[in-house]
Amino acid sequence: MRERVVAACDGASKGNPGPAGWAWVVADETESPARWEAGPLGKATNNVAELTALERLLAATDPGVPLEVRMDSQYAMKAVTTWLPGWKRNGWKTSAGKPVANQELVVRIDELLAGRTVEFRYVPAHQVDGDKLNDFADRAASQAATVQEAAGSDLGSPEPPSAPDTPAKAPRRRPTAAKKSGGGSSSRTIKAKFPGRCLCGRSYAAGEPIAKNAQGWGHPECRDQAASNV
Repeated sequence: MRERVVAACDGASKGNPGPAGWAWVVADETESPARWEAGPLGKATNNVAELTALERLLAATDPGVPLEVRMDSQYAMKAVTTWLPGWKRNGWKTSAGKPVANQELVVRIDELLAGRTVEFRYVPAHQVDGDKLNDFADRAASQAATVQEAAGSDLGSPEPPSAPDTPAKAPRRRPTAAKKSGGGSSSRTIKAKFPGRCLCGRSYAAGEPIAKNAQGWGHPECRDQAASNV
């Protein structure tokens, strides 16, 4: 029996909501992709895709072996490591008294985590020389979302291609000074000069409105996403 399994999972939605897919990948002893699976979700949000990817990974791995899960979704990771205990105490309500989003998936993940050793590790997405397992899962999820077909090592599928919406590396530019709101974050919205990816996992195109968030720049509506989910 292996002492530890290293894996990654990711979800993708082309439109949020839009055509969506999920994927997970398990590494060999050299931390290279060894076994993987991806599948379509029809029309779904990015958060549903991310949580589904984690649920499918947990269901596909041996609960008796410690597992390291690498993810680029802060929402999915915080949902099951930070917010979940409070949600359960509050009867599956947020601190604001609202029903927990995607509750069915979160409950299922909670059940799969019971009694097993799982370490979650956040890895930034779409980095030059970034985590190769996360990159593999991202590409597999993106392909599943695009073609809406299942794929995986057990099906004899080839390695997934590069995601069509992966932004090209662009010179980093320092944003101009912006007025601060009472909460201490920038309230300014500008048009993106280059394509990029928001902390929610969705990409944005050059010319689309973006706003400053804790991780950099992204969709204006995602600026306070983390705070609203606590």
